[in-house]
Amino acid sequence: MAKETGNKLIASNKRARHDYTITDTYEAGIVLQGTEVKSLRAGRASLADSFAMVSDGEVFLHHVHIPEYTQGSWTNHLPRRTRKLLLHAREIDKIAQKTHEGGVSIVPLSMYFKDGKVKVEIGLGKGKKEWDKRQDIAKRDAEKEIRREMGRRFKGR
Repeated sequence: MAKETGNKLIASNKRARHDYTITDTYEAGIVLQGTEVKSLRAGRASLADSFAMVSDGEVFLHHVHIPEYTQGSWTNHLPRRTRKLLLHAREIDKIAQKTHEGGVSIVPLSMYFKDGKVKVEIGLGKGKKEWDKRQDIAKRDAEKEIRREMGRRFKGR
């Protein structure tokens, strides 16, 4: 069997960038069972309402939904079990230090295959206030209107 290369997106957390101001991002491996990998290869996962926590010098991912593998048997996994993330000790120390400062959460941004291995992109983010979200929406709408007007100008309308 040929070795896989490149990246294939499994799931992304669109709400994370809407609800949090992401300052740092890290790429982490994840400890999975066999049926979880098979379910992910089918492109089925949800990062909604998921978060990560540092405990005992390790980072754990909570509330990620990976549905049971349909052809699995009694060895199937639990869909919302806690999964360990694989990071370097220096990265874990940095993440732990920043989260203990207060107001910073560890949020999974996306899950993808990288050269055949499952990776999770996590970000350190501060929660946005309601007015921050309105500012972002207004900025996005303004940029969209500018692109639309530039398109009209190029077409000569």
